[in-house]
Amino acid sequence: MSQEITIEGMGIAPEVLAALVIRAVEEVQGVASVGQKDLASNLVSMFSAKSLSVGPAVETQVVDDALEITTHLVVFFGYSFKDLAQEVRDTVVRAIDAQVGVRVAAVHVCIDGLVFPKE
Repeated sequence: MSQEITIEGMGIAPEVLAALVIRAVEEVQGVASVGQKDLASNLVSMFSAKSLSVGPAVETQVVDDALEITTHLVVFFGYSFKDLAQEVRDTVVRAIDAQVGVRVAAVHVCIDGLVFPKE
């Protein structure tokens, strides 16, 4: 596990916070996946020495005794990015408040991919 996030007297593994965020955000309508889950990239990584590794799906840090969370998404075509990002922010804040009980100062939403419907 990586370095613990320490906030309000608790040490929490970043992977734990990421798991909470991922589970909550995957339920938001319009979100295809949290992080890059590209089959082609995964196959290239599995069958060659070449790694197409992308950054973490969720990043967390403590700023002024509150969490700042960045989440990377792949979204479905046809959803307003602005509305979708706001729904993701609201969902993350509710999930962290319910499970961890600490203040979330900001949720940064990065839309890294777009899934188009098959024609």
